[in-house]
Amino acid sequence: MSDAAGALAGFDVSRETIERLTIYADLVRKWNPKINLVSKPSLETLWTRHFVDSLQVAQIATPNGHWVDIGSGGGFPGLVVAIAAMEIEADLRFTLIESDQRKCAFLRTVLRETGCEAKVLAKRIESVDPQQADIVSARALADLETLFSFCDRHLKPEGVALFPKGVSWKKEVDNAAKQWNFTADAITSLTEPNAVILKIRGNARV
Repeated sequence: MSDAAGALAGFDVSRETIERLTIYADLVRKWNPKINLVSKPSLETLWTRHFVDSLQVAQIATPNGHWVDIGSGGGFPGLVVAIAAMEIEADLRFTLIESDQRKCAFLRTVLRETGCEAKVLAKRIESVDPQQADIVSARALADLETLFSFCDRHLKPEGVALFPKGVSWKKEVDNAAKQWNFTADAITSLTEPNAVILKIRGNARV
């Protein structure tokens, strides 16, 4: 567990959370050769590249109400946040939307083995009933314009969207502004200095 403890040293997480995330990481390594949850090279830096990268999203918006993670894949960031939030005594619920049945099986396995509670919906994002989410998150899923269309369906008008984005994030923001009104705060990523987490409010079609 030393690798995990070292990587998560900057976060206020308990030993129990580290243990649960270690179970998760071991399952990623076990399942990855068959269903490609993360890129093979990134397994070398699994804790920083995927777990720290996901935990920083929770720091930007404290989990509250209904958190919906779209295109969850291997569970980053939504499932990581759900596990970390097990320490919070609050009325929280998490929904993970993923169309790939094999990845849904993986997500349910992690939930079962860590004792974490979340709903896994094995459907396409656009076919799921509107979720009325307080927070929507997505990582490495689509461009900002496409993500806004998903938010239009699933995010409450007063809700917050959290989207980790890479070096081309400014171009995505400019392109999205042609079709959408929104407020965006760009928070520099802890794991990549040229990347950000976009905190979006008030998105509505122009």
